[in-house]
Amino acid sequence: NLEAMKAGMFLRKVKSRTWKRQRHYKLQEDCKTIGYKSSWAINSYSTFSISDVEAVRAGHQSEALLSVADEFPADRCFTLVFRGRRGNLDLVAESTKEAQAWIQGIGALMENMENMDESTKLDQWISDWFSKADLNKDGRINFKEAKKLLKMMNVDMNEEHASSLFKMADKSKSETLEDQEFVEFYKMLTERAEVLDLFQDYSSDGQSLSQCDLEEFLREEQLEGEGSYEHALQLIDRYEPSDTARMNYMMSVDGFLMYLTSPEGSIFNPERQDLFQDMSQPLAHYYISSSHNTYLMEDQLKGPSSVEAYIQALKRGCRCVEVDCWNGSNGEPVVYHGHTLTSKILLKDVITTIANYAFKASEYPLIVSIENHCSIEQQEVMARYFRDILGDMLLTNTADSSELPSPEALKRKILLKGKKFENESENPTGEVSDEDEAAEMNKDSPVTESPPTNGKVPELSDLIFCKSVHFHSFEHSRTSAKPNEMSSFSESKKFFLKGYGMRTDSSNYCPVDMWNMGCQIVALNFQTAGMEMDLNDGLFTQNGCSGYILKPEILCKRERLFNPENPEKRDDYHPLLFYVKVISGQQLPKVKQKAWFIVDPLVRVEIFGVPLDQAKQETKHIDNNGFNPLWNETLQFTIHTPELALVRFVVEDYDKKFKKLGLIFNDHATTSCV
Repeated sequence: NLEAMKAGMFLRKVKSRTWKRQRHYKLQEDCKTIGYKSSWAINSYSTFSISDVEAVRAGHQSEALLSVADEFPADRCFTLVFRGRRGNLDLVAESTKEAQAWIQGIGALMENMENMDESTKLDQWISDWFSKADLNKDGRINFKEAKKLLKMMNVDMNEEHASSLFKMADKSKSETLEDQEFVEFYKMLTERAEVLDLFQDYSSDGQSLSQCDLEEFLREEQLEGEGSYEHALQLIDRYEPSDTARMNYMMSVDGFLMYLTSPEGSIFNPERQDLFQDMSQPLAHYYISSSHNTYLMEDQLKGPSSVEAYIQALKRGCRCVEVDCWNGSNGEPVVYHGHTLTSKILLKDVITTIANYAFKASEYPLIVSIENHCSIEQQEVMARYFRDILGDMLLTNTADSSELPSPEALKRKILLKGKKFENESENPTGEVSDEDEAAEMNKDSPVTESPPTNGKVPELSDLIFCKSVHFHSFEHSRTSAKPNEMSSFSESKKFFLKGYGMRTDSSNYCPVDMWNMGCQIVALNFQTAGMEMDLNDGLFTQNGCSGYILKPEILCKRERLFNPENPEKRDDYHPLLFYVKVISGQQLPKVKQKAWFIVDPLVRVEIFGVPLDQAKQETKHIDNNGFNPLWNETLQFTIHTPELALVRFVVEDYDKKFKKLGLIFNDHATTSCV
């Protein structure tokens, strides 16, 4: 496969049914990058790195490839999914054999990169930067080119010092650096005094950390208890680059730095990364990771709808997705944001995507919230698709119970939420969808959607597990509501059970207030990055990214009568002091990709929780250093309700009016507050 890829092939790039262009794709000799050019170009290849590819999907797994399914069979089609916000690449090979060569070849190269140790990953990341600077591809760069490259990497260095290190790295005395020489030059530039000081504090001989030294560090600094001795051995074996040191159960300062900047050195508690909570309690006892208007990739008025949006949400552990169903042509229901210019996708494609990805990230139940605006005829089609495509995954047993089942009992089951009537005499207009509720509450909202006027077919109603109902009062809910009934409220109202936003630009509301009141399903626009999704990701990263987080006891026990507005009045009120020492960072991204632009970073620590806990503090800013800024500042907070508190770290550029940088966590560079 690799030899065939190195020889190069013509593949058809597809953007739509009418846009299909041939491109020549070729694996470069380094087996790390792929070059591509138009058929009319001579030698001007553009490139992308294998490390930028997140997944390879075979077959018709995108709107573009689905649109040409009648022209190109599935076994010749595949999609490359890129990390970040870069769009997917849909390709068609000339034959099944060629498609398999690329699908299997790229998959093997991705697996090889995933299996690299931390040292090799760092070397690879530096080499990728070197390739960008080596414009004539002769495998060398001079000092002037090195300075330009370091500016691109956010380094503003002392030229005299850099020149001295450049000469030290130039072993061949050629006044240029080759690939590995540049790696050594970079490592000399990035030596971190604060890490060396910490290393020497625990080193018995000042040169290395013995297994006992490292165990003491893990116990005293990382607050690890039992098992730290065995863990120290594992870390030495995993991160120490020197074979000799590793054989003698020692860790050098290079291995120590590798460990600190690895995912294992993260501030996140490793004990909470795996599934650790009781999953046998009723569904209503959990926060559930939830998406609003899941089908949208951008804004809610004219942005594209795509099955890719469902894939991305489900891969992030989302356990409640929304499907807005409307009448389509040729009797085929479609999904889009009604009465807007958002594009339309077929319901059957959405359901197929849900079936394929529902349990990739989590085995716990997935709720599909249906906004039904279809005619009787197309509702019958909807019901058939849900039954036939979801099959045994669809929960069809909706027998009455005094209590909701647990996530554990519903593993690998899909629950439909929507309008439902229990018998023929019941008027289905008594049940409401989220959008109906919003239309009633927000008379002046720019986007309101009318409910279907043709009633609801029994075939679809019988599949509904979570019944959407009007909220009358808490007293009514306490005495009359059934466990599987759900009420929804927009962000402008107080809430019970489910909350969601009504913003046409797909911006999000802060979910914390809803969580504080015990709202289980707080639906956010997953496609919109920002503080709100940071908090959502922070909450649901724990417990094995299962999408279910057990609510704290103060919100599950009726007798506790917890009020987030007055946390001091709880019987077991014990505030705590929370200290954060922000030491340093490394390899911060630029706000602007200009060669001369260097950031002046600061770190802000924000606390989200009950109103009394809302607070933020920040460090001083560091002038012209996005490469290895050093703060060494301690911030202090009082936390009144730690069970509901979230901590958010923000890195910003002081000079650019606080334009957010964000934190990077990927295979090649880690920006972290150690």
